[in-house]
Parts: sequence; C-alpha cells; structure tokens
Amino acid sequence: MTVTAAIVLAAGEGTRMRSATPKVLHPFAGKTFLARVMASVAALDPATLAVVVRYQAERVAQAARDYDPCVRIVQQDEIPGTGRAVQCAMDQLQHDGPLEGPVLIAASDMPLLDAATLSALLDYHVASGDGATVLTTELDDPTGYGRIIRGPNGDVLKIVEQKDANKSELAVHEVNTSVYVFDAQVLTRAIAHLDANNAQGEFYLTDALKEAKAFGKVGAFAAPDPLSVEGVNDRVQLAALAKAHNTRVCEHWMREGVTILDPQTTWIEDDVRIEADAVILPGCFLQGNTSIGAEAQIGPYTTLIDATVDVQAHVERSRVQGTHIGRAATIGPWTYLRPGNEIGEEAKAGAFVEMKKAHIGRGTKVPHLSYVGDADLGEHTNIGGGTITANYDGVHKHHTTIGSDVHIGAGNLFVAPVTVGDHVTSGAGSVIRHEVPDDTMVYSENTQHNVEHWKPAWERETA
Repeated sequence: MTVTAAIVLAAGEGTRMRSATPKVLHPFAGKTFLARVMASVAALDPATLAVVVRYQAERVAQAARDYDPCVRIVQQDEIPGTGRAVQCAMDQLQHDGPLEGPVLIAASDMPLLDAATLSALLDYHVASGDGATVLTTELDDPTGYGRIIRGPNGDVLKIVEQKDANKSELAVHEVNTSVYVFDAQVLTRAIAHLDANNAQGEFYLTDALKEAKAFGKVGAFAAPDPLSVEGVNDRVQLAALAKAHNTRVCEHWMREGVTILDPQTTWIEDDVRIEADAVILPGCFLQGNTSIGAEAQIGPYTTLIDATVDVQAHVERSRVQGTHIGRAATIGPWTYLRPGNEIGEEAKAGAFVEMKKAHIGRGTKVPHLSYVGDADLGEHTNIGGGTITANYDGVHKHHTTIGSDVHIGAGNLFVAPVTVGDHVTSGAGSVIRHEVPDDTMVYSENTQHNVEHWKPAWERETA
C-alpha cells in the first residue's frame, strides 16, 4: 500500500553528542544519519516526503535537499517536542486539503533503520486495521527509552518516557523506537490536543497514541532486528553501534569469499564492493564507492576512498582516493594517490610517491620519493627517485607528457608544460624545460662552485 506521507523528524540538537554539528548530520558508515534514514523511508515511495528541521535548520534542510531536491522542508517553531514537530508537519502537508491513508513517522537518529523493517511495519499496520502502529523492540538495557505499556489483552495502552516512568514501568524491556504508522485522519485528531504536562515540558508524540485510542486500536510491531532500530544519543552509543554494524559488514564479505585477516581493525563502508579471493590485511579503511578485484591484496594500514583496485593489485600502507589501479599494479608503502589517477597494469608507485591526475602506462615504475602531478607517462618507463613534475606556476596547473620506454635519472625536475618523447634517457639532476624528441639522451649541466674558507675566521675557530 502506498504511504500517503512520510515525516522524518530532524529538528533536535542532540545535546548529548557535545558537538557543533547537528546529531542527524554525523556520519555513519559513509553517510549521515539523516541521509541513511531518508534513503530507507524513500524506498517505500511515499507520495510526499517531509523533513522537520529546527536546530541549525538551514544546514539540516540543505543536507535533506542534497539527498532529495523534492523533499518538503518543515520548520518547527520554538515549541519543543516531537509532538509539536508532527503538528507543524501535518499543518503544512494538509494546507491544500486533508490527507488520507497511512502516514509514516520516523526519527532520524537511527542510522541502521532499513527499508525492509519499515515495509514490514507498514504491511502489519495495513493488515491489522489499527488506527496507529508503533515499531518496538526488546532491549536487555532499556535505559533512556520510552517503555511500551500494554494492557491484559496485549494492546498498547501508552508509551511512558524514562523520566516520567514509575518503578514498575521502568522494569519493562519493550521500548519505543520512535517510528510509527498512523492513519492520517487518526493522526490529525490525536495531535490536536497535545500538551506539555510532563517532566521535560515538551509536546510528546507518544501522547498522541493515548489520544489515538479514542479513534481506533493502537497496535505494536516488533522489529525483527533490534540493531536496525537502535538510536544514537551520544558518541559512546555511536561508537558501539558503528562497531556492531562493521562487524556484520566484515562477516558478510568473509562469507562471500573475501579474506579479512583482522575484522577488529578493518572498517568497510556500505557502498564498498569486494570480489572473492581478495585479501584485506589489518588496519584498513575502505570507504565510499571503493571496488576491489579478485586476488587483490590491500594493506596493512591502508585507506581507500572511492578507489578502484583491479585483480591481483597490491596496495600497502597507502592512502588512495579517486584512483583506478590496474591489474597486478603495486602501490606503496607510504604512497599518497590523490584523485584523478589512472595506474596501468603491472605499474608501480612506490615508497613516498605522491600522484595527482597522473596517467601511468602499463609496466611503468615510479619507485620512490617522487611527485607526479597532471602528467601522462607512457608504458615501461622508469622514473628515477626524487623526480618532480613542477606543474604549478602559482596561478595555473600545467601538463607533463613523458613517453614509453623512457629512463629518467634520479633527481630530475620537469618544468611543465613540457613533452618528452619515447626511448629517451635523462641524466641525473636534470632540469627539463623544453621538448625532448624521441630517441634522445638529455641532461642539463650545472656548474659547481666551491668557496673555501667562506666563514669568518672567528667562527671557524669556535666551531
């Protein structure tokens, strides 16, 4: 059944995070809380998706628009509470007339809330015919959560917040996840008379469930996976949830045939893809849209961000971003590949090499201590240690082209723009400013001057 409207609650400051960043914009496995929840809600294809903002409203609103330009932004006023957030949202959504059908409401501080759980909740709600359905879960330690209080027949009587609960209510382990489905008409009536008569002086959305009982039965659906509905209130909870999620991600890839030597020190974000028989060594961070081919070996202590590593390539103790590494290429150790590189098959970028927007041909080697930026290097070329492509004149970036089967001596400096042909050999210490034709040996001679006894006599005597 189509969701008439989905309301994502993103107005809170999240004071327990102790952060200048709104809680919903903190990252989790490569995406913000807000983006993850919006993606799960959007998978149900609601007719309207609304995000309620208040704290740092424009910043949160822009993040929501970045995910979905068509999102409806609702500004919550100064009256606090989730109940008030929904009142503001429903006022705006019903500006052109009353809504009919299911309305989904979800908090945005549950980064693992998934579309499958929301779909199951919606199906349960529709099948039950209840006026409202709350998504619940059982926790060994329910501290901080609103408790689900049921009647003798199992119906939901009310939700009691931690600060308002008595001793018997605090002993309940079934908790509210802050995800609900309401019939639109029931929701409109239920939120009409909310008040702030509670310990925190807020308009609780949970009080709407008590009101909803006057217009229809209130049901509850237990989330199949408690982890999917676990909220984050502070950085301790964030770290614990991130670790639990990452453990599952690593286990998934290991079952798919990937060797992960130490899952405890390997972090893999959700959009990463790894082929069977790849090997991930300890201390690796695989982020963004990274793809790793079969029999590739990554690590130890390597960060890949939006990188593509082809089959049989090795990347050791390096940081690689926005780079394509070809089959059987070797990267590292201590290599920094900035965005825009194409590293050819069986090529090498070795120790303390930095590259940016460099295209390196098949079998070409840049073994150590070099910078290659805005450059094209042909096939089977060897770059001597300490070589620099001087690509920046202080205003503009310029290009260097070096051909195939070239041997570059140590300590060369290429002053771009410059082109070097095929089968060229350069002498050590050369500064190359002009075009070098094919089949040429090039060197630049620097006259050496020795100045003896250049220090004052008194300084030589005291040295």
